[in-house]
Amino acid sequence: MKNSIKGYLALLITTLIWGGAFVAQTAASDTVPSFAFNASRSFLATAFLAVFLFIRSRFPNQIKYDNRRRSVKGGIICGLSLFVATNLQQFGISAYPEGVAASGRSGFLTATYVVMVAVAVLFIRKKVAPIVIISAVLCLTGMYFLSLSGGIDNIYAADIPLFFCAIAFAVYIMIIDRFAYADPVLMSCIQFAIVTVLSAVSSVIFENCSLDSLLNAFFPIAFAGIFSSGIAYTLQIIGQKYIEPSAASIIMSLESVFAAFFGWIILGERLGAKELFGSSLVFISIILSQIPTIMNKNKAVMN
Repeated sequence: MKNSIKGYLALLITTLIWGGAFVAQTAASDTVPSFAFNASRSFLATAFLAVFLFIRSRFPNQIKYDNRRRSVKGGIICGLSLFVATNLQQFGISAYPEGVAASGRSGFLTATYVVMVAVAVLFIRKKVAPIVIISAVLCLTGMYFLSLSGGIDNIYAADIPLFFCAIAFAVYIMIIDRFAYADPVLMSCIQFAIVTVLSAVSSVIFENCSLDSLLNAFFPIAFAGIFSSGIAYTLQIIGQKYIEPSAASIIMSLESVFAAFFGWIILGERLGAKELFGSSLVFISIILSQIPTIMNKNKAVMN
């Protein structure tokens, strides 16, 4: 039970940081191309985690991981998936025309990975409690009221990369579940090194980004790099050690709720009755998704 609590807390902190990152990504999308943005943030994340690994190695009582080879393999595979997911997401955010609520719409479309993970779990023949499926549907319903309460009458070109972004994030979550016993910091550092190299090469080939534009977006890039990537994604790997992927995806979908909250605090966006109703549905879905885990824990204790 203690490990489960650690997992819940790690994932909740992750989603809190990711919610703030939506504001940073939207702010930077006006001046910095997608590949350049993700190359910059991933470079900062790699450097931050490399320093952490170096400091950790100086202490003899550190937690030791014997599966370095597994951590390297997991980092490379996760890095490839994350490269696709983060760049598709940034493409979508930056491609919306003026007047469209880009953060809310992109948050909803990205959050569809909740259902995709639940379906993926069923395909690989892992047992999923019916209440988890119900909570996933309830979660998406809440996301609709939170982000798209005005309707989804128009399909924008930017919706397409965000849909495939959700698929990539679903794959990413399932990959992390396969490498649950790897060194989370080493694995995270390697994955962002992969994203840095691939994004930088892609930026050089396909984009024209000046140093001035990167400097002007320094604070959004720094937040996205150190907090959203370096810290939050590492906490995600740690959290998924103790939480099943279907339930973990629902907890992480809270990023849309936090994105709306930070939009209200930082950007002055106000939540109406429909948005508050949607937020409530999301929280209820998260509570419901944890019932099977709690019941299984109680049965284990009784036995």
